[in-house]
Amino acid sequence: MKQDILLQTEHLHKSFDNQEVLKDISFSLTGGEVVVIIGPSGCGKSTFLRCLNGLEDIDGGRVIFHGEEISAQKKKMHLIRQKIGMVFQSYDLFPHLTIMENILLAPMKAQGRQKQEIEKEAEELLKRVGLFEKKNAYPRQLSGGQKQRVAIVRSLIMHPDVMLFDEVTAALDPEMVREVLQVLLELAKSGMTMLIVTHEMEFARAVADRILFMDKGIIVEENTPQEFFESPQTERAKQFLNMFHYEA
Repeated sequence: MKQDILLQTEHLHKSFDNQEVLKDISFSLTGGEVVVIIGPSGCGKSTFLRCLNGLEDIDGGRVIFHGEEISAQKKKMHLIRQKIGMVFQSYDLFPHLTIMENILLAPMKAQGRQKQEIEKEAEELLKRVGLFEKKNAYPRQLSGGQKQRVAIVRSLIMHPDVMLFDEVTAALDPEMVREVLQVLLELAKSGMTMLIVTHEMEFARAVADRILFMDKGIIVEENTPQEFFESPQTERAKQFLNMFHYEA
C-alpha cells in the first residue's frame, strides 16, 4: 500500500546575509520512511532541517505537513513543532532538573498532560534506550551518549509524527556514537518517520530507505543506499564518497 506524503517542500529557498544557502529544494517524506541527508559541511543540511519545523524562516517556496502549508503559520508553529520533533548536536538538558523532570516538562507544560500518565510512558522509553536506572540522576552525572539518548526520549514523549535528527553524534566520543545510533536503528525498525543528517556513512547505509546527497544548497543526487554508495550517478557524489576511502 502506498504511504501518504507526510512532509514536503516545494521550491524552498533560504538566504543568510544575501548568500543563498538553500536553492530551490523540492523534497517529500512519506509515512514510515527513513531518509538520510549527507554532504559536505556547510552545504545546507542543518539549515534545511531547521526550516522544516520553523526554527528558520524561509525566503521562498513552501513547507507542507499533512497536506497543509505550515511555512506561513508562525502563530501555530509551537504546536506544529510538537508533531515535527527535532534532536540537535547539543543535548540542551536543564542541569538543575533530574532526567525524569527534563522529560516530563514539555508534555506537561505544552500539552497539558497528566504527570502520572507521562511518567509511566517516560519510564518505558527510558527502558527502551537503556537508561531507566538513570531516571533520578542529573545531566552532569551522565555521559554525552546518555544525554543524547535522553534528548531523544524527550522528543519521542511528545508523540511526533516525524523526527528530525541533526548530526546527533557529532559532539560525541567515538565509543558513545554507537549507543546513540543503535537507538535510531531501533526507531527505524519500529516505523518512525525520520529525516537524519549524519556523517556516519555505514550507519546511513544501514538505516536509510533513501539517501539525499546535498552540496552548495541543492540536492545533487537522490537514490537508494545501495545504488548511492555502490554506483553514485554524479561526479560530485563520487568525489565526496572517495574522501572516506583510505589506502595504506
